[in-house]
Parts: sequence; C-alpha cells; structure tokens
Amino acid sequence: MLTLLGVAVIVLGFALRFNPLMVVVVAALTSGLAAGLAPLEVLAAFGKAFNTNRYVTVAWLVLPAIGLLERAGLQEKARATIRSIRAASAGRILLVYLILRQLSAALGLVSIAGQAQTVRPLLAPMAEAASEPLSDDRREKVKAMSAATDNVGLFFGEDIFLAIGSILLIVGFLDQSGITVEPLHLSMWAIPTAIAAFFIHGARLLLFDRALSKARSGPEAEQ
Repeated sequence: MLTLLGVAVIVLGFALRFNPLMVVVVAALTSGLAAGLAPLEVLAAFGKAFNTNRYVTVAWLVLPAIGLLERAGLQEKARATIRSIRAASAGRILLVYLILRQLSAALGLVSIAGQAQTVRPLLAPMAEAASEPLSDDRREKVKAMSAATDNVGLFFGEDIFLAIGSILLIVGFLDQSGITVEPLHLSMWAIPTAIAAFFIHGARLLLFDRALSKARSGPEAEQ
C-alpha cells in the first residue's frame, strides 16, 4: 500500500498548483522508494521509460518549429500563393491533399503530415484563401473539412502499410483467437476500402466546393 503514496503526492501537488513536471517526478520517486527500490534503480527506470518512448518527445521538437514558421509569416505566404492561382479552389486543394495523404500513409510515412504539421499552418489557410470572401461560419467549416480530409487520408491509407500498428494489432488479436492471418493479406484487403474512402470523401469535397461557390455568388457574399 505504501507504493500508493505516489498518487497522494500527485493529488496534493496538483491541488497546490505546483509545477506538473516536478509533481510527477516526485510522485514517481516516492512510489519507487516506497517499493524498496534504491535511488539509482528509480533513476534507471526513468531512463528506460524515456528511451522506450522517446518518439513521444518528437512532438515537442516539431511544435516549436511550426510556431516559429507561423510567426515568420508561413500562413500569410501560403494564402498569397493560393490567391495567385486562379484555378485553385478549396475542394481541389483538399482533394489533392487527400491523394498525397493516402499515398504517403500507404507507404508508412504517417508522420510527414498531420493536424499540427500541415493542416493548421498550411492546408487550412490555403483552402480559406481559395474560398474568399468567407463568412465566419463558412471559414470554420473550411477549417473543419481540412482537418477531416487529413483524418480520412491517414485512417484509410495507413492500413495498407503492413508494418503499421493497427495491422499488427489485428494480427496479434486473431492469432490469440487461433486464427492465423498474414499481415500482407490484411493490407491487401485494406486497398478496396481506401479506394472507396477516396471516392466518397472526394465527392464530399466537390459538393463542398460547389456549396462555397454558390455562397460567394449569393447575397451573403456582399456582407
């Protein structure tokens, strides 16, 4: 029961509004020492956990870089580039992104794009610029559709890559149930689903584009 002292430290630390990182570290040390571990053993456990899950810290390197780029005018530059292309529209831009997102995810490159890396700083501003003028409500809808396009492309593209976590999870679960399935077979069956998702969401993007076009030519465009 002494190992639960770490939980008490977390509750007390958060209640007193101490630094969350310090609270978690002190709680881990408290539980480790209460469990009979030496200080060096607790420190070794910290190091092992960090080394095992070091990919989690990549986000803390990406986000500051994106923030600096946005501060330097990344969104404004993206908008200006799209405004110079007459044939550009929100639906077409998102459709091209959907293709690229699905293909890259199918190759296992799931981290080269995403909500923080691509949608917020680049994709959404480009789609907004191609649809201006926009009311506040429609601007939010363009942002939402941009985020949804990334989700659809990633979700239905990544399962084609046989070494992705979702495929391995399915294989492991079926194997425990006595059903042997090769990862390659699951990946191949994911291809028709990905194609169907592309055409369905692609049609939604074209209809969304048409709705935005009608809105720009209607009475509300003057507001």
